[in-house]
Amino acid sequence: MGTVPLLTDEEASAEALAVFDDIRATRGTDFINNFWRALAHDPATLKATWERLKVVMAPGALDPLVKEMLYIAVSTANGCEYCVHSHTAAARAKGMSPEMHGELLAVIGMAAQTNALVTAMQVETDEVFRA
Repeated sequence: MGTVPLLTDEEASAEALAVFDDIRATRGTDFINNFWRALAHDPATLKATWERLKVVMAPGALDPLVKEMLYIAVSTANGCEYCVHSHTAAARAKGMSPEMHGELLAVIGMAAQTNALVTAMQVETDEVFRA
């Protein structure tokens, strides 16, 4: 259960509606998901978050599908159910196949296991790995 109500277009401020309009235009859809509707209570945070997300998730050295898959992995590590679901849907829309999803889950599981083991043993980092 959320801690804030989700604002409809009728309830949102003019500033929040301007961001909603940009989300719709950028994504080519009329759908505004719950995350943005919850953030609409603070239009400045809504706008700043949306502007940063557009930059970070835009094509670059990493393609958008890889970025969505990274988002799934980090969201899993952080325990964000909402983000796991929304970015899995986004990754599928960008071409993630069931096989790719399976490999992603295997990597997430392997990293979680080895991270826990190395943390429990407090293994010192090899000098050649240090940046």
